[in-house]
Order: sequence, then structure tokens, then C-alpha cells
Amino acid sequence: MKNRYLPKTTFLVLSTFALLTTGAHAQPSKPTTHQLKVTPSTVAWGYYDAAAKPVLRIKSGDAVDVETLITNSPTRLEGAGVKPEDVEQSLRDIYKDVTNKGPGGHILTGPIYIEGAEPGDVLEVRIRKIDLAIPYAYNAFGPTSGFIPEDFGYAKMKIIPLDKKKNVAHFSPGIDIPLRPFFGSMGVAPPPASGRVNSAPPGIHAGNLDNKELVAGTTLYIPVHVPGALFEVGDGHAGQGNGEVDITALETSLRGTLEFIVRKDMHLTWPRAETPTAYISMGIDEDLTKAAKIAVREMVDFLMKEKGLSHDDAYMLASVAADLDATQVVDGTRGAHMIIPKSIFKKK
Repeated sequence: MKNRYLPKTTFLVLSTFALLTTGAHAQPSKPTTHQLKVTPSTVAWGYYDAAAKPVLRIKSGDAVDVETLITNSPTRLEGAGVKPEDVEQSLRDIYKDVTNKGPGGHILTGPIYIEGAEPGDVLEVRIRKIDLAIPYAYNAFGPTSGFIPEDFGYAKMKIIPLDKKKNVAHFSPGIDIPLRPFFGSMGVAPPPASGRVNSAPPGIHAGNLDNKELVAGTTLYIPVHVPGALFEVGDGHAGQGNGEVDITALETSLRGTLEFIVRKDMHLTWPRAETPTAYISMGIDEDLTKAAKIAVREMVDFLMKEKGLSHDDAYMLASVAADLDATQVVDGTRGAHMIIPKSIFKKK
């Protein structure tokens, strides 16, 4: 019976191996925070595209500290009064070196490939932090842009100082606007059949939503259409009014921290969002009425599936408790969104 027990040294080796392997399974690797600077090699100028080459690959659960650039040229900014030394060098580099451009005007950082994301999934984008990158913004309109171009048959641009310490934009003497920075464009690649799509009109890929509720603390949910999702971000706004009626907001450069989660348990047709205090449905169409109807139907669908309401009660609750707003009316496709407060739902 002397072979009944293993030698003490063998026992210790096996025990140690078991502890290490058990620990490896019990303690998965912690999420990583990546750095993504804006350079000529890390931007998609004016497009979302399923064929675009990723500039960063991350895992579900990882976060990215990302830089974005103002949607304007160094020449136009200087012509409007920005000092040459206040124009970001990265903007000069991109205008000088990037030749692969899409039909749109936005300089978008990305695309970011999120491992495990597949068509039919949902990409959950948690907006952890947003900071101003420069101390100014601009607002501009042109003779063929905006919601009422027939009233403004010329172009004008205004440089607006941003006061980070006081958290306001100094629009003009006696008028200060509270800052609520957000990324006007956050989206994924559209279905491959769409090809390279213009960065200006939003769609089922999200993109240029121009939704002022997408501030730090909000979570955006986007349907995935291609492997890896191919997320892009840009079009920084220091603030905006619903409608964005002259076609621009407080346009600026922003830095942010975004966390990405691949959701296999969610299936959406249109983007949705959630703030700490509200749920948001969205609708997008060239016709604002149709966009609004999509937003309402998406809210009804949410209330039925997530809150257990009947079809009739969901419609009624949307009417008595939710606000329907025009997100933007100037991006080719119009946007509408519906907001319902979380406070009306009793915790179970």
C-alpha cells in the first residue's frame, strides 16, 4: 500500500498547477483601455463603409480614449478669425495628407473593430467621458444648407469662444450658452450592399444622429451589420438645439472615453439610447413625419418588450408620458426621437 499516496513534492506541484489553472478561469483578463489619437492614418473622411480597414481592434468590454477633430478646414477657420497657432496641427496634417475621402465632410476617427460583433448583434456604446479639446467652436450656414435656406442666400461663419471653467459658450455679449458636449456622429458600418455611404445622413447604422442627449453618462445601442461592427466617431459638438436648424451646432474638437459591449441578447432595427434618467427611441427618414412615426413605433416596441405593456397601453403611455422631438431637420434624412422618463416605472 506504499504507492497509495503520491510523493509530497508531486502533490505540491499538482496542487500549484490546479490553483493556477483554476485561477486563470475564475479571473478573466481585465478590460483594456486603448488610446486612439487622430492622425492621417486613423481617420475615415466623410464615410461609413463595410470595406473600410480597421485602425484599432479591441475586445468586447474594452474602452477607448479617442480624439476627434472639428469639421472644418484650417483655411476657413483662420479666415473666420481663429489664430493660426490655435488651429490643431493634427487638422493641418489630415488636410495635407489624407486623399481617400468619401462624399461627406466629417473627419471621423476609426473604424474600430470590436471582436465578436456579428451582423444581427447590437453594439452597446457607453459614453463614459467627453472633454473639450480646443477653446473655441464655430457655427455656420450656407446659401443651400440649413432648414430655411430661402431666407439666407449667403454663407456666414461665427467663431464662438468656449469657457471650460465656467462651462459656457460666449455666443455674444450678454448671451452665454451652457456646454453639453457630445459627438454628433457615432456609428458602425452599414450593410455591405450599401457601399461607402455619405457621413452626413444618419441611418440604420446610426452615424450623424446629431442627438444632443448623447452626452457623457448616456449609452447608445446600434444594430451591427458587418463583422467587427467597424465603429467611427466624430463631429464634436459643444452644444446644440434640437433641430440643428442652420445645419451646424457649436462645432468643435472633442476627446472622449467610450466603452464597447457586444450584445448577443439584443436585436434592433434602429438605434436606441438610454440616459441615467430616461429611455430614448429614434426614427430616421427623409420625411420628418415618417421619421417621427418610426420613433413612436420604436417606443411602443420598447415598452411592450422591456416593460411588459400591451400594444394599446404602450401607445397610450407614449402619448401621456413621452416627449417626441425633432432631433435634426438638416442632414438629408431627418431625425426624430422620443424620450420617456425612468422615474415613472416603479422598481420591482
